[in-house]
This record gives sequence, structure tokens and C-alpha cells, in this order.
Amino acid sequence: MTLQFMAVVAIAIIALLISAVRILREYERGVVFLLGRFYKVKGPGFIIIIPFIQQMVRVDLRTIVMDVPTQDVISQDNVSVHVNAVVYFRVIDPQKAIIQVEQYYDATSQLAQTTLRSVLGQHELDEMLSERDKLNNDIQSILDSQTDAWGIKVANVEIKHVDLDESMIRAIAKQAEAERSRRAKVIHAEGELQASEKLQQAAEILAKQPQSLQLRYLQTLTDIAGDKSSTIVFPLPVELLDAMRSLSDRKGNG
Repeated sequence: MTLQFMAVVAIAIIALLISAVRILREYERGVVFLLGRFYKVKGPGFIIIIPFIQQMVRVDLRTIVMDVPTQDVISQDNVSVHVNAVVYFRVIDPQKAIIQVEQYYDATSQLAQTTLRSVLGQHELDEMLSERDKLNNDIQSILDSQTDAWGIKVANVEIKHVDLDESMIRAIAKQAEAERSRRAKVIHAEGELQASEKLQQAAEILAKQPQSLQLRYLQTLTDIAGDKSSTIVFPLPVELLDAMRSLSDRKGNG
């Protein structure tokens, strides 16, 4: 009986020693409680926990990639959109992450969802589509400030998709087509304005130098002669008509 008792005791001691040994990886920390009260944060490496007196909670310090479920958001211009995002965060204070909040992952997820709806609801649809970097930074800043008390560091937030209803997609397509048509008309009008200004400048130069008009007339005849048209109309200079009219008046008076 004595040998059996000693064997049982030895086995119990070995079991206690084995259960007291903990090995934490480089990215892990152990939050140790002594009789229910916080004792210290241990790790990484080989640590010993006194059974029944001390308890340990493992905390992963690596960056966690959390997918934010799709949220229904009403924009400031009353457009209904479906938005989802991804949040990158990590634990920087294991003590706070365990003591200050019950489940830091779930708490961060719920906070990310409400913050996403709140921030995007203050902007119009065009801003959601064109200013994602600014919105990402705003959401990240709000989350980081609110999770600081939990020992959480929100490193980055990325909006993945902004989905619209089919009717809204068609309306946006029509708006884009109208915008392209407007730009085309503006460009055409600007071209006409520039052409009229150049024609006015050319007319002023030709009016000051009649010889230039004759050279232009000869150049026009050269261009017409090179054409394959079977009919050529020769324009008669106004100066020639004036000379013929003057000659006719002189003969009539004589």
C-alpha cells in the first residue's frame, strides 16, 4: 500500500508539473491571474503557472484581418447603398484587451459596423465613389480612438464594395451620358469661338493690306485647279469690278 500510495503521489506531482508548464510563441502573450486578480503579462517562451492558484489567458499579438459584413447605408442625398469593408487591427496591450472588454474581436466588429454606417451616412454617393481614401482614413481614426481603451490598435480600414440598386445604376449611367454630351457641346462651342476670333483677325489683316487679298485669291485659284471637279467657278475680284465701273462712267460722261 505504501508503494502504491507513493506511486500515486508521484504521478500526481508529475501531472501537476506538466500542467504548470506553458510555452508561448513569439507572437503570443499570457495574461496571468492570481486568485482571480491580475498578476502580470508573461511570455513569450517557457513559463510556469501554479495550478489552481493561477490562471492564464492567451492573447495573439498578430494583425487580425476582420471582414465587416455588408451594411445598408442611406447616403446624405438619400441613396440606398450596400457597403462592406475590411479592418486590420492588433492587440498592443494584452492586459486591457482581456480585462477592459469581454470579447475584443466581437466588440471591434460591432464598433466597425456602426462606425461604417455613421461615417458614410454623412456623405453623398459621389463622395463614397470618388473619395474612398478620405473615408477610409476617417473610419480608421474613429475606430482607433475608441478601441484605444481596449488595448487595440486599428492600423487600416478599406472599403471594399459600394453596391447600388439596378435602378440607381441606370440613373447614374444616364447622368454620365448627359455629362459627356454637355462637355462635347462646350468643347464644340469653344472651338467655334476660337475659329471666329481667328477669322476676325485674318479679316483685319487682309483689310489693311489689299495685296494680301490678291495673293489669297491666286492661291485659291491654284487650289481649285488641282481639284478633279469638271466645273470651275472663277471668282471676280471686287477691285476689277470697280475699275470697269469707273471706266464705263468715264465713257458715258465723254
